[in-house]
Amino acid sequence: MENIVANEELNDETSQMQVNSDKHESESSNDDANNDDVVITEDDLIYEKEEKAPKSVSPYDRPGKWYVVHTQSGYENKVQGNLAQRIQSMNKEDSIHEVVIPLENVVEFKQGKRVEVQKKMFPGYILVRCRMNDEVWNVIRNTPGITGFVGSTTVSGENKSRPPSLSRREVENFLGTAGEADGQVVKRAKPRMGYEQGETVRVKEGPFADFSGEIIEINEDQLKLKVLVNIFGRETPVELEFAQVAKL
Repeated sequence: MENIVANEELNDETSQMQVNSDKHESESSNDDANNDDVVITEDDLIYEKEEKAPKSVSPYDRPGKWYVVHTQSGYENKVQGNLAQRIQSMNKEDSIHEVVIPLENVVEFKQGKRVEVQKKMFPGYILVRCRMNDEVWNVIRNTPGITGFVGSTTVSGENKSRPPSLSRREVENFLGTAGEADGQVVKRAKPRMGYEQGETVRVKEGPFADFSGEIIEINEDQLKLKVLVNIFGRETPVELEFAQVAKL
């Protein structure tokens, strides 16, 4: 009987030792797991830099000021080339930065087909961006084909006239705000139709062929015009398609 009791006590002690051992291993395992956790501070974090969309740069903010120069009509490209050569030969690249011919896209109708063509926005004029002084004035003004600066006024006590520079609004209206390449011809992005309200056109075909009249309304979506045509001595509005009329 004593042997049985002793064996039971021994088994109880063994079981208790096993429980304590398992508990210790569990705690040790948890400690190891906790030790494996890495504490990351804010300083350790690496943030990816967001790529910002490039800002549209206004040509007004480029170095120098913009001036309008009057040229012989139809010779704008030649004058642009002449001035570029003078700038290079006289080492004025640091003072005269850009010579630009503003262009715009215009929708026209040729042989009944709708086509988009480039036209000079201001025939007989070019834009020059420069740091104006007496030398720069002489280089530009004495370029073959240039007849003068637009809006020049004579300063009191001086023989030379001083041209006014363009405002920000004027520059951005003429050249936009996108980063056009320096020295290149600039195009306006939005096309416009080749007709304007108040303009007189000739009717090419239809019952009013060879009549002329004034445009009083333009519907660019439907490519139609309303023209005041003189019929039997009375002004009558007539709706015509773009392809039915021509500029005078």
